[in-house]
Amino acid sequence: MKLLTYITKDTEPRLGFLHNNQVIDMEDFGEISNFPLPSDMLDLIDMGIEIIEELNEMVADTPENYFNEIAYAMDEVTLLAPIQKPRKNIIGIGLNYTEHVAESARTLDTTGKLPQKPIIFSKPPTTVTGTNTEIIKNTKLTSQLDWEVELAVVIGQHGKYVPKAEALDYVFGYTVINDISARDCRREGQWIVSKGQDTFAPMGPILVTKDEIENPHNLNLSLKVNGVEKQNSNTKFMLFNINDLIEDLSTVFTLEPGDIIATGTPAGVGAGRDPQEWLYDGDVVEATVEGIGTLVNTVKEISK
Repeated sequence: MKLLTYITKDTEPRLGFLHNNQVIDMEDFGEISNFPLPSDMLDLIDMGIEIIEELNEMVADTPENYFNEIAYAMDEVTLLAPIQKPRKNIIGIGLNYTEHVAESARTLDTTGKLPQKPIIFSKPPTTVTGTNTEIIKNTKLTSQLDWEVELAVVIGQHGKYVPKAEALDYVFGYTVINDISARDCRREGQWIVSKGQDTFAPMGPILVTKDEIENPHNLNLSLKVNGVEKQNSNTKFMLFNINDLIEDLSTVFTLEPGDIIATGTPAGVGAGRDPQEWLYDGDVVEATVEGIGTLVNTVKEISK
């Protein structure tokens, strides 16, 4: 199921899903199905991973004409981040593709050695923004704004000490994150000022439930700036795959429904280029993950 959070000119943020190239309101679908459903993504995730199978069966059993009264054309809605306000910080994974480890060592203060365990950082909930919104570059904080396309994993149930073989059972779905980074804002090796500024986690355009992604470890991901391709790789090249990450993270802390893991970026970031490249006012960034979609954002410079 392809889930999304949207608004129209007449509504507050609502939960919906795509059906026949239209947006179907989730709460309204529940009403016509006589099955109470929420209007918020996190509330749906809280219903459990099993709800997706039930929803798919309900959609299949619903006559097509029933959808007409609760459907919006795509041009009638504005998509928001699938999870507008995460309950906790986004979990970021650093240096998780071999070639990105190498390029970071050439231009940043990393060692170039392959990590023996996942490198974990976080991005506050206020970093989240949706597709077709602005990435804010505060020129008083940074002159080195960079891009990082990533597959994001959304957790669907509580997990502690999760065995690697069972890790995907804890996944609710997947989305796209652009892990925007201010390369000149790291402080004594700490990344949160670099990674954690407002709008530094564009997310979307939708959330795809795990049943629609046959193999999350074989998805193409790419990124363009002003139409020019900068990154192009595949999730099969992760150093630590999703199973590894969930096993490791759940050993450190309990994973909870709605938690978001940004799984790392491949080579091709601006800092790794010769000469280095950065994002400036008006630049358009397109981050794409196969099977999910393309996240589009424009850079807006401010001085605060």
